Amino acid sequence: MKTLISVDMEGVSGIVHSSETNPERYDYQRGRELMTAEANAVIAGVLDAEPMADVLVADAHGTFRNLLPEQLDRRARLVRGKPRALNMLAGLDEETDAALFVGYHVRAGEGPGVLAHTMNGEILDVRITGRSLGEIGLNAAMAGHLGVPVVLLSGDDAACAEAAALVPGTVTVPVKEALGMAAAVTLHPEEARDRLRRAAADAVTRRTEIPPLVLPCPLDIEVDLASPHTVDLATLVPGVSRTGGARTVAFTAPDYATAYRLILLLAQLATLKPA
Repeated sequence: MKTLISVDMEGVSGIVHSSETNPERYDYQRGRELMTAEANAVIAGVLDAEPMADVLVADAHGTFRNLLPEQLDRRARLVRGKPRALNMLAGLDEETDAALFVGYHVRAGEGPGVLAHTMNGEILDVRITGRSLGEIGLNAAMAGHLGVPVVLLSGDDAACAEAAALVPGTVTVPVKEALGMAAAVTLHPEEARDRLRRAAADAVTRRTEIPPLVLPCPLDIEVDLASPHTVDLATLVPGVSRTGGARTVAFTAPDYATAYRLILLLAQLATLKPA
């Protein structure tokens, strides 16, 4: 079997503050080590259940250069760096049997959730046919478009609840209880890793019981952006129009892959500042 493990950072056990997730802050190296250790626990769980599995790990936080290659389980292959196709899901294709999301966080505007945001903090909300989706939903739907179920998600309790509502049957592993944007009651990292290893083995064993998240097409999408400047740039993209005031753009996509690419493009435009 083939699996993709997408690893973000904000939902890792022990992490509660941006100083632990930002390469320019003092505690980032410690955050990288915690993130890599959780990835290894999930790799081990997958291989406990399926010793011959092809395990691909996508570094899915920020620069996509956070996991420590020399500390990662040598039985897995690592996708790192950007830009790249499918972003946080790089390496996913129709031949993938299961996707596992590790260290994920709740969407912008929800919570309490540790370091809650969507994409890069410049996107306030994404609504697809009226339903708000964050990184969990957007990535699960991209996996579903390719016929791949998301069989496991770990993060704080809010992220796990979001995943359970979107993908009934997915195995969730709450490694901390969110108290706010930068506070949580967290499991000891070793306890979290033990739980992740057991859950990953269970999740891949039950992969055929968990349906992919498939959204009906065509798709009407609205995106709320933090900066009116980004809205100005977005309206230069064919098919994207301003709606609902200074911060919202809308477009219709014929299929989810097109919608996903456009949302990723809007996230990139949001990083550009006025000249």
